Amino acid sequence: MSIKTQENSITKCIRGHEQAFKESFTPENLKVLDEITERIVQAFRRGNKIMLCGNGGSAADAQHIAAEFVGRFKRERKSLPSIALTTDTSILTAIANDYAYDLVFARQVEGLGQKGDILIAISTSGTSKNVIQAARKAKEMGIAVIGFTGKSGRELQNLSELIFLAGSEKTPHIQEMHITALHAISEAAEDILFSASE
Repeated sequence: MSIKTQENSITKCIRGHEQAFKESFTPENLKVLDEITERIVQAFRRGNKIMLCGNGGSAADAQHIAAEFVGRFKRERKSLPSIALTTDTSILTAIANDYAYDLVFARQVEGLGQKGDILIAISTSGTSKNVIQAARKAKEMGIAVIGFTGKSGRELQNLSELIFLAGSEKTPHIQEMHITALHAISEAAEDILFSASE
């Protein structure tokens, strides 16, 4: 590959990101992010927790955002209860081996979740079977489902109380929009919960 071709590929990628950003952060979607933030703040104030799940890059996003809540985003403040359902290899492999991979998150929701908690379900396609099963289990238990998917993620949308639809059908750009949105939510929730204590 020539340097010129490489530069064209990079430029194309950045332009795709810019277009996805423009289509993702519309006034309507910004309102959805405000509503998601409010729901998360309410859950923390009640003493409930946030659970997150996803596969591949979305698993990384789940871990990343759980760390932002439990650790900190920007402020020095108390820890907030959050858990990524993607990180315990013994649980994941036991459930996959003894039951099915489709249930690796749903079984954790059943065992760890309580009414009033929130499940953040992340699936770029909106059809990941294990994420869909987790969302269904959460709904059975009175746990709010907040979905993050792409333009065509209707299956997850149908199971979610609130949904952020990234303005792209390309997995990398959907992932980029998800982490941007989740970072914004993390900062906003932290500001609402802790700005009064400064």
